[in-house]
Amino acid sequence: MPRRPRLDPAIFNLPVARMREGYYSDKYFVRAREVVLADGHRPRVTMQVFGKSHAFLGGADEAIAILKLCAQSWDELEVQALYDGDEIGPWETVMLIEGPYDAFANLETLYLGVLARRTRVGTNTRRVVEAAKPKQVMFFPARHDHWLVQTGDGYAAHIAGAIGVSTDAQASWWGSEGVGTVPHALIAAYGGDTVLASVKFAEHMDDGVRLIPLVDFDNDCVTTSLQIARALGERLYGVRLDTSETLVDQSIVPQMGLFKPTGVNPQLVWNVRRALDQEGFKKVKIVVSGGFTVEKIRHFEEEGVPVDLYGVGSSLFQGRYDFTADIVKVDGKPCAKVGRSFRPNPRLERVK
Repeated sequence: MPRRPRLDPAIFNLPVARMREGYYSDKYFVRAREVVLADGHRPRVTMQVFGKSHAFLGGADEAIAILKLCAQSWDELEVQALYDGDEIGPWETVMLIEGPYDAFANLETLYLGVLARRTRVGTNTRRVVEAAKPKQVMFFPARHDHWLVQTGDGYAAHIAGAIGVSTDAQASWWGSEGVGTVPHALIAAYGGDTVLASVKFAEHMDDGVRLIPLVDFDNDCVTTSLQIARALGERLYGVRLDTSETLVDQSIVPQMGLFKPTGVNPQLVWNVRRALDQEGFKKVKIVVSGGFTVEKIRHFEEEGVPVDLYGVGSSLFQGRYDFTADIVKVDGKPCAKVGRSFRPNPRLERVK
């Protein structure tokens, strides 16, 4: 199977001058470089980069870009690396950097940071994608973190299998655009009238934009879904259930007693699906969101809940997937802290 081409370093829009001078680097790496330079000491080292968890690698192309653009001399370096999207095991070497230590000493903080961040997002996304199969997953956590992380996070999610992201920035590295639904804010702007807001959305948006209104504004997903379907007909792609975990939807109240009734629960999805089908709206898809995790998605799928798409947010930023870099050779000879040693990986490929 052919490898996905590595991204052009220019796409990352790195602040090269600031990175090269050590502005974003841990100070001890900056000072370590100053020491060897002042001493005229240029050992050729082999730096080994690895994680400690089973994960879905992200940030490899970004880490390579940092080395290519910010090292004092890329031509002096030899880099081998895995690819974004590769599954990795604990302690597996994901990158080897060989060259004069002073050429890249102050970049360690940067490449380890992007590997950790993108791997966390990619791994969490891959796990929900696998739990949801064959259903699709939309990546919706942009509002839960700083806007500056969107581009790389979106790409990590895309590589991991998410079928859509919510912002244009998240989709920019592969030339796409954000997707979304009719939000509560637009509904409120039209006086809390979900049908009117949806009609206006359909009126002013291109037909190629999927029309998926949120239907929990009045806490009555069944009634609202039917009203929208009747008003919009074939233009309606789907409805999105996003009931708060502190509320019980009106259609659930008569059924309470044998299950957790709050939020988006299996019975609520069944209620909406049956109501739509009974009125002939079988093509209308059901999107669910609000507190969905790997475990919750897995439960829904095991129960055969008729969800068509999952929107997943804040859970995709959880967990730790740290990376470590160690010098394991100096001038071609083994030299590493106790507990570390050179671990070659035949899966690594030379970076050109």
